[in-house]
Amino acid sequence: MGFLWLFARRFVAGETLEAALLKIKEINDKGLLTTVDILGESTTERADAESYRDNYINLLRVADREGLDGNISIKPTMMGLDIDDEFCYANVKRLLEEADKLGSFVRIDMEGSPHTDRTLELLYRLRRDHDNVGIVVQAMLRRTAEDIRLLNERGVSVRLCKGAYKEPKEIAFKRMRQIRENFKELTKTLLRDGTYPAIATHDGGLIRWTKEWAAEQGIGKDSFEFQMLYGLRGRTQVELAREGYKMRVYVPYGTEWFPYFYRRLRERKENVFFIAKTFFKP
Repeated sequence: MGFLWLFARRFVAGETLEAALLKIKEINDKGLLTTVDILGESTTERADAESYRDNYINLLRVADREGLDGNISIKPTMMGLDIDDEFCYANVKRLLEEADKLGSFVRIDMEGSPHTDRTLELLYRLRRDHDNVGIVVQAMLRRTAEDIRLLNERGVSVRLCKGAYKEPKEIAFKRMRQIRENFKELTKTLLRDGTYPAIATHDGGLIRWTKEWAAEQGIGKDSFEFQMLYGLRGRTQVELAREGYKMRVYVPYGTEWFPYFYRRLRERKENVFFIAKTFFKP
């Protein structure tokens, strides 16, 4: 584990809130925004889910007190989705109520396809009373075009990513070329009809394409944002901010860093080469 931490620590902002706060401040000082993720998922004990909820509430309060510029991202299974839908809803609602008081925003991460429908149901239920909550969708899933159409109709802020979970070919595109082409089509829909979408990619070709297509359509730089993971393409992140784009960094921290790091190595073989290559780049 000690050896793996040498690699993982580039992509994890520390094991404690105090360590993460230092990194978040550094990121903000570069003109970048953040979305902070407390590492953990697939919770099966109610006490653990409630503890994660309370840790997020503390994070929101500390970030507000410190004047940090960012929001938070949560995983439904961390909040108890695998325990009970009603229990999960109550935990996330409590979190949203606190975020609303502090003028903050909560992004619900999308996990594997077995959770997709229930995650969207959770979102739509929460949106009845709260508009400070958004969602993540994955370009690799064949269903995502229809999901985005419905999300746009409801005015939900969407983060689009490629997706990295292993999924059967019946429901997901498997070739990277197909995923990239779908990513472009979904980006068009979000930029045209969405509510402040987030385009989350480290793919230089997709970043250039998004900038060019948005400019051709007369879509302003303040109408959307780019997002990237902490520890990846740091120089590109700063360059985008200097060009006038909003650039948000996904900052994970916590003691449960091994599943986060290992999942990125095992979910797609491309990630192994990408992380290895990026480790030696600024």
